[in-house]
Amino acid sequence: MHCPFCQHSDTRVIDSRVSDDGSTIRRRRECEACNERFNTFETAELKLPAIVKSDGRREAFDERKLRVSFDRALQKRPVSAEEIDLAVRGVIHALRLSGERELPSLRVGEFVMAELKKLDQVAYVRFASVYRKFEDVQAFREEIERLERDLPGLEGLQLPLLEAATDKAKK
Repeated sequence: MHCPFCQHSDTRVIDSRVSDDGSTIRRRRECEACNERFNTFETAELKLPAIVKSDGRREAFDERKLRVSFDRALQKRPVSAEEIDLAVRGVIHALRLSGERELPSLRVGEFVMAELKKLDQVAYVRFASVYRKFEDVQAFREEIERLERDLPGLEGLQLPLLEAATDKAKK
């Protein structure tokens, strides 16, 4: 490892620590020539599948795009940055577990929807409306009804999606 200060080619590791989630190793280094200290981070480089778009184009997986999708769906929702990070890691983990070299973008969307369903119902419906290309209010109603059927145990954990849904539950 070259020293970033003097470009000397010999540095030594003073200390190594594993990150909290176990995915990164932080190494504290010292240059043999100028005695400056700096940190390096070591992560495993795992190849994620290429994403096949609906028009047939292939793109390398881009974590930044994934994060933007989560941020848009969760905009102004009571979800912490840590929860979003866990959801992003969950999607990436699902991509790795697929074992595929290429995955259709629709499958990635399904992974995102599964994570959003666990995080926030409103964000889930927001994402689903774009992902499934809702044409009218009826499509929203159907998705909300499907969500309520799939997640009966979450009634007290999140705010209701529609006031009518709350009224039905009270009767």
